[in-house]
Amino acid sequence: MATGRRTRLGVLALVALLHVAAILGLIRAFAPDFTSQAVDKVLSTFTVTITAPPPPPPPPAPEPKAAGAEGAAGKKAVPSAAKAPEPKIPIAKAPAPKASSTGSSVTSGATSQGNGTGAGASGEGTGAGGSGSGQGSGGASKAVHISGQINNARDFPVPEGGREARIGKSVILALTVAPSGRATACRVYRSSGFPETDAKACTLAMQRLRFKPATNAAGDPVTSTFYWQQKFFF
Repeated sequence: MATGRRTRLGVLALVALLHVAAILGLIRAFAPDFTSQAVDKVLSTFTVTITAPPPPPPPPAPEPKAAGAEGAAGKKAVPSAAKAPEPKIPIAKAPAPKASSTGSSVTSGATSQGNGTGAGASGEGTGAGGSGSGQGSGGASKAVHISGQINNARDFPVPEGGREARIGKSVILALTVAPSGRATACRVYRSSGFPETDAKACTLAMQRLRFKPATNAAGDPVTSTFYWQQKFFF
């Protein structure tokens, strides 16, 4: 029953809507101005007028600052006078040296004799004087090796590690050469690293080496030291 009532009500509502639509169609067909006026009247009832707010007032202009009064001119700076302090210890002035032209020739000149400081021509030391009893440049000479060699491997003891361990080594001997030209003493100046070999080299040098002895300024033979380097290639 409830379902039948709902169906009839729906049909009636549909029929009413169709009649309203038909009436509006006839009105629009025969009186078109009537519908537009009716729509305008309906819309005018819902018209809302919105008034825009006034613009904000401009910010106030800043007040001008008053200019300050000019100050008085400053005083000019005047530097104080500077004075160097007096030295606590007075500086003594050295006297000027005497000229070399004054005075006696035996004390201040270049005389060959005298008691002062001069360029004496004679002396007794080993220097470059005009004459002397030592070795110098006034005609003296050094000892010179003239004969004898040490070149036999069998003369030396075999070191530890064999003769190959001694190859490339050397010993320097300081020999004392007498006026006769023979070496009378020997010492090892720089070792080869093999003490027995160095000692044998000293013995052989005194036995085999001969020298022209050193001389003094007068040409007389004198005792001197000669440095001999023995290299080992065996």
